[in-house]
Amino acid sequence: MKDTVFLETLGMMIVMSGFLLVIAKKLSTPSIVLFIFAGLLLDPILGLVDLSSAFGADHHAEGANAAIAMMSHLGIALLLFLVGLELSLERIKDVGKVAAIAGLGQISLTAAAGFGISYVLGFSMVDAAFLAVALTFSSTVVVVKLVGQRKETDSFHGRIAVGVLLVQDLVVIIALTFLAGIGGEGSANGADMALDLAKAFAGMVVMLVGALILAKYVLPKPFEWAARRPEMLLIWSLALCFGSVVAAESLGLSPEIGAFLAGMSLAQLGCAHDLIRRLQALMNFFIAVFFVTLGAQMQLTEAGDQLVPAILLAVFVVIAKPVILIFLVSRLGYSQETSFKTGITLAQISEFSFILAAMGMSTGLIGKEILAVIAIVGLSTIILSSYLIIHLDWLFERVKQWELLSFLGVDVEAPESDAEVLSDHIIIIGMNSMGRRIAVQLHDQGETVLAIDTDINKVKDLECKSMLGNVEYLQVLEEAGFDRAKLVVSTLHIEDTNNLVAYHSQQAGVPCVVHGFDATVHDALKELGVTYLIDSKKAGMGVLVDRVLDLELQ
Repeated sequence: MKDTVFLETLGMMIVMSGFLLVIAKKLSTPSIVLFIFAGLLLDPILGLVDLSSAFGADHHAEGANAAIAMMSHLGIALLLFLVGLELSLERIKDVGKVAAIAGLGQISLTAAAGFGISYVLGFSMVDAAFLAVALTFSSTVVVVKLVGQRKETDSFHGRIAVGVLLVQDLVVIIALTFLAGIGGEGSANGADMALDLAKAFAGMVVMLVGALILAKYVLPKPFEWAARRPEMLLIWSLALCFGSVVAAESLGLSPEIGAFLAGMSLAQLGCAHDLIRRLQALMNFFIAVFFVTLGAQMQLTEAGDQLVPAILLAVFVVIAKPVILIFLVSRLGYSQETSFKTGITLAQISEFSFILAAMGMSTGLIGKEILAVIAIVGLSTIILSSYLIIHLDWLFERVKQWELLSFLGVDVEAPESDAEVLSDHIIIIGMNSMGRRIAVQLHDQGETVLAIDTDINKVKDLECKSMLGNVEYLQVLEEAGFDRAKLVVSTLHIEDTNNLVAYHSQQAGVPCVVHGFDATVHDALKELGVTYLIDSKKAGMGVLVDRVLDLELQ
């Protein structure tokens, strides 16, 4: 009979979720939001199922609810595994500094302001602290999905946003570790709590170091071999995920930490995108179970009582968090457009916010009224920010037209936007000493020069046109007018990037000059059809510039 109840409950959850997903597609609303609505309809509103004990404290769940609880926890582990898979360090390496500064600055300012507002609204210090932390983080799932749909993953604001999310997620790990430490059994007095916290953070360090070692030294070769066998790649990845979950629990940590770090380890490998595609369907099922169960825990009377403070906190998230990020990113030298789009992209709370609320409930630190507040804020900010991201270009044009950001002193024409309509120009990649001298001399001789580098400090004082970007991304080359250039020069000391530039030049039919910084790279560059190899050891700068001009005139 219990099995029948479980199947009936699960069936109702799937049917309701499927029905609402049709609406989600029509309204371009994230599926997470509709899953929570499905839970609201099934339990508090219509009373079709009873999920009152299936969330937050699975040890006390019985029968069908015990199975549902297990499936919801499995779903959130897979969700965080996927979140980790999206956070490739390679993707954000050229914006790492701005991501770290903006991320830590935004976390500090948002948490402080969120705590103050929550406390003023009448919440206790513990509740205000939970709300402040929940408001601080943004949704990796929503951001990666919508930015990917807009094909802006490799744009400046896309990479900065992902970098900020990485910083936020690392801070979340610390928060989850703290909760695991204070939520352990026997933590009633200060000494026991301090000991539990020390054990938890020691375990976190072990897990983090282990993940880094795995990513760099252990996983690459086995997974490169397994990538040729799709079934094996999937099974090995899931084995790593749940093995990390077991390791985290054995160290007294939240299992979500293990799943997230396992995903991050695999994100650094070349097979990450294939894994994301293969795991998507499996993950979606368990994610639906988790968020439907979460929605079922919301008591409408409690949600109604907290509606006003929840709306005020949602307004804070949608307005204050973007303003903080716009200010920080613009101060780091990025344009008004990049700063604005980065801020708006992160104007929601995170799936981690729900997990923190669940852990807070299971440890008895917060009640269901705080879960209701976080759920209302999550629903409203995820829905609103989704529409803002979808219409991001239109929104920026309106803000720019009305000069709404002028009070922040944001530079509208930062170096990254100089290349919009160039043609018949010379692109010089890499503003090292050689690149700068070539750029300066060609500019002085009347050539239209576009200088590209990943370091804003190397391009901002040039008299010629300049652009901030990593040429490994095709979008950067497109923005530079690569196919309209009459010559491309790379002075980089990076073999793979030079080979990529040479390949794209060959495909576009644009003459290419590349720095042959070592004899070992010459053969590969010649095979790629490089027009001229720079040998700085044999030719002076004047000769090099003359040779570049000769090529340009041919």
